[in-house]
Amino acid sequence: MSLESESGLAGDALPGVLSESLHAELVAFRRDLHMHPELGNQEFRTTAAIKERLEKAGLRPRVLATGTGLVCDIGVKEGERPDVPVLALRADIDALPIPDMKADCPYRSTVPDRAHACGHDMHTTIVLGTGLVLADLHEKGLLTRPVRLIFQPAEEVLPGGALGAIEDGVLSGVGRILAVHCDPRVDAGRVGLRHGPITSACDRLEVLLDGPGGHTARPHLTTDLVTAAARVAVDVPALIARRVDTRVGLALTWGRIESGHAPNVVPQHAELAGTVRCLDLEAWRQAPDIVHAAIDEVATMHRAKSEINYVRGVPPVVNDKGSADLLRRAMAARRGRDSVESTEQSLGGEDFSWYLEHVPGAMARLGVRRPGERTVRDLHQGDFDADEHAITVGVEMFTAAAFLDDSDD
Repeated sequence: MSLESESGLAGDALPGVLSESLHAELVAFRRDLHMHPELGNQEFRTTAAIKERLEKAGLRPRVLATGTGLVCDIGVKEGERPDVPVLALRADIDALPIPDMKADCPYRSTVPDRAHACGHDMHTTIVLGTGLVLADLHEKGLLTRPVRLIFQPAEEVLPGGALGAIEDGVLSGVGRILAVHCDPRVDAGRVGLRHGPITSACDRLEVLLDGPGGHTARPHLTTDLVTAAARVAVDVPALIARRVDTRVGLALTWGRIESGHAPNVVPQHAELAGTVRCLDLEAWRQAPDIVHAAIDEVATMHRAKSEINYVRGVPPVVNDKGSADLLRRAMAARRGRDSVESTEQSLGGEDFSWYLEHVPGAMARLGVRRPGERTVRDLHQGDFDADEHAITVGVEMFTAAAFLDDSDD
């Protein structure tokens, strides 16, 4: 059945529909990646697999200077500059340092304590599949604009592998950049979109507290670091929440707290670590000073010396309206207007935001939940998995976007 898009083009009028044979190949490719996950900046096998398949299609991918990740142009002659801005499609290729907990799954991870629990294997397969489809269309003289594939390493490593890729020139000549991220709350066959910020900023925080310890029978002669650490853990997030407009969503959440070795010894050292997340770009720029001041106040109150390691992470992903609308039109052309739903801004971080500091672009939330499934396998959990029908959805959305993009007009 033909579905009308907002552009007036019917879905079957746009080239780039995925064949059953290519879908089957891409599913096998994704499962191979899923079985062999690699951490950020260690994605050598993944990089080699992508490179081999692109070269088999007659393309000329270039491995990034970091040694992992690739960039590959379609519709651009080697050594020449394109006549119009390039449409870039970005995928992240790294995995997470957690065990794969899926039971009775033939493609579960074969690497201990490593898993594609965030869907990067899906993202990679979708951009690869899009490249294969567009390369074939280019050979037939049907591709109307140049497209660049970016396979980026180390998304999970703050401040993100996007910075190294940008430094390596992947945005040269790019007019717009698009990406997807798996969303296990959305059914396969659908995507979530919004204008403006779709993720939050995310920074990493480590706090070291020191002071003279002693016997728990005489805590008044010590700096009670256990109590000091507990007060920092409880009071600092509350102080931060009262020093900014609550609408900016500045939040500190602790993930680790350690101190002491014996029940009758006041320790001399305590450590806390967590993340700072923020929905607003301007508030994110102010966050380090606000967090530093709050920690110093609480630590001083308890006579503890504090050392703060505030690691800048990523700003929010802020979807450009034109780019989000392009993805909306592409999905409508392929699967009808009802295939797109509004989505909320999340507190998750994504280094795709660094690209958007340079060029307009947008990220869509790709539905990967099996329709009718009640259990939500959330991101960053060991039992995460995806409905592989979403591969076809992602490829066909991106190929439609390549034909509907009018950013050079």
